[in-house]
Amino acid sequence: MKVSPAIEEFLEAIYKLQKENGSAKTTKLAKSLNVALGTVTNTIEKLEQLNLIVHTAYKGVKLTKKGEAIALSVIRRHRLSERLLTDFLCLEWDEVHEKACLIEHGISDEVASLIEKRLNYPKTCPHGNPIPTQDGQIEEEKELTLLTELKPQEKFTIVKITEEKGELLKYLKKHRLTPGASAEVKFLNDSILINVNGETCCLTRQIASKIWVKKL
Repeated sequence: MKVSPAIEEFLEAIYKLQKENGSAKTTKLAKSLNVALGTVTNTIEKLEQLNLIVHTAYKGVKLTKKGEAIALSVIRRHRLSERLLTDFLCLEWDEVHEKACLIEHGISDEVASLIEKRLNYPKTCPHGNPIPTQDGQIEEEKELTLLTELKPQEKFTIVKITEEKGELLKYLKKHRLTPGASAEVKFLNDSILINVNGETCCLTRQIASKIWVKKL
């Protein structure tokens, strides 16, 4: 089913919020997409007519199977585009998200598969998030936990970062907090202190809530 880039953006945002919260509330959609609440309301009506979502009053929206298939296709094209920009064009990982947002709407599933083959079938984007397969399957690594849920003295390896804003990614890279890096929790309160290769780094709980790790 061919839809506009704007609709693709909505479906992608709904998928991510639904995965995080069980459904996507209109207010959170507006904030995520940086659009007016009225725009979200109008788009939701259109998505319902296209049988791409189910909207339940006061509970938010969920994707139908058709809507989820399109969302996963967009996410696949986005994350492969990020890999192309970092692995092939050597852009920094904090620069690729917005550029990939433009590329994802301009390439077909066929071109995405050619990129995937050229890059030797990467499993994740540069931020550690899994790349959906061509047939719409997505395999999350098991036994992951949020950094905010660890206790002092617990050691961990970073697996993925679910927030891709440039400023955040620059900060994490500066402190070597990238997928594959190992560290230890030193102290938890309103903020979280962690030790990375002998260096102490302070994270807010908001930032830490975007970091998924595996305990060592």
